[in-house]
Amino acid sequence: MNLRHGITAGARTIAMIDPDGFRPNVGIVLARDDGRVFWARRAGQDGWQFPQGGMNSDETPLEAMYRELAEETGLAGEHVRVLATTPGWLRYRLPRRYRRRHQKPMCIGQKQVWFLLHFLGDDAAFRLDAAAKPEFDEFRWVDFWYPARKVITFKRRVYIRALKHFEPHLPARQVDNGD
Repeated sequence: MNLRHGITAGARTIAMIDPDGFRPNVGIVLARDDGRVFWARRAGQDGWQFPQGGMNSDETPLEAMYRELAEETGLAGEHVRVLATTPGWLRYRLPRRYRRRHQKPMCIGQKQVWFLLHFLGDDAAFRLDAAAKPEFDEFRWVDFWYPARKVITFKRRVYIRALKHFEPHLPARQVDNGD
């Protein structure tokens, strides 16, 4: 992975920003048999989103996805099956108010590889407190297109692109476009 900047954490170099100013990242759409998807509230905030997180420079997107899945939901590989991935990176730019101006190099957004996962377990498998600093404090199962309408505006286009790509691969082909 071509990086302008990274920091070493133990034996790993953590990818920070690519040459274009985008942070490499993975996103996860977790779907049940009925086609409803996992939607989680960011810890201590009002914002809801799909699980997502940065890639380490020594990880493939698939490895990063499984690590983020465990960190943010407490789920292991045995709880899911990969159904689809987006082809290449999907990018979004951060609004100027969210950019850290004093960070060098400055991150202007994120580039993400998205994964559609079929959830094979039951809700008791979730451990939102699996990480030292939990990402989420609540979750619910929502209709497939609900997140595209409810996510923070600057992420909306990426969500729509990922969901359009994933819709034909859903465990349940019947998708409700309502809330």
